Amino acid sequence: MQNNIFSGLFVGQNLVTIQQVDSTNTFLKTLLSNSKPLPEGTVIMAESQYAGRGQQQNKWHSEPGKNLTFSILLTPAFLAISDQFDLNRVVSLGVYDALHPYLSDNLKIKWPNDIYYGDRKLGGILIETHVQGANIKDAIIGIGLNINQESFEPGAGNAISLRQILHRDYDLKTILSEICGHIEAYYLNLRAGKFLFVRNTYLSRLYWLNEVKRFKSNDQVFDGVIKNVKENGMLVVENNNGQQEFSLKQIEFLNK
Repeated sequence: MQNNIFSGLFVGQNLVTIQQVDSTNTFLKTLLSNSKPLPEGTVIMAESQYAGRGQQQNKWHSEPGKNLTFSILLTPAFLAISDQFDLNRVVSLGVYDALHPYLSDNLKIKWPNDIYYGDRKLGGILIETHVQGANIKDAIIGIGLNINQESFEPGAGNAISLRQILHRDYDLKTILSEICGHIEAYYLNLRAGKFLFVRNTYLSRLYWLNEVKRFKSNDQVFDGVIKNVKENGMLVVENNNGQQEFSLKQIEFLNK
């Protein structure tokens, strides 16, 4: 392990890099339960993660030393459980803003929190929260981004990397520092009560927003248009039956 100092107020100020781990989220959870309190903004970065997880227990495929696999500890005690999707917005926007200078407007946030370039998946986010009373005690935010990987196994689906798009390698810690800075900025906006700003910005960067696209729900395929994301994170899709709200497990994007 080694500690490094990033610029910024707190996110990344305590950076721990490790060579290999099953999951940075699991490692951070263990640290949190077994040691003295960790400072908010602690980042665990792994060179190799062999059991990374995505949403709905999907595996995250990552070539050692080529990509960003890291977790951030936040302690948003100000955030009510009913508003926890705003944390998802903050992290997605932070990653988006860090990558946008490289990829411009082909970059999108696929609801709820995948990072897409065109119709290809550049990265994903997994947030695990612990609650205390009506508020969130802490949140462990796992982020996986394909940066310098040149090819992917067939099982990786529609994955793509920054290297494949722009044909050059990038310094992982430089991009990590940029992501931490942008997440911190959105997080501070949220802490200052600027919920509407965060929600509107997230919506404006959404993949398939206001486009007629094909979805699947309850084994039924239909054409619909994403119109909104509710405060609680439910996706609003308009189709022939009007506007309907969906949770993550209730709808599938047919973008393969």
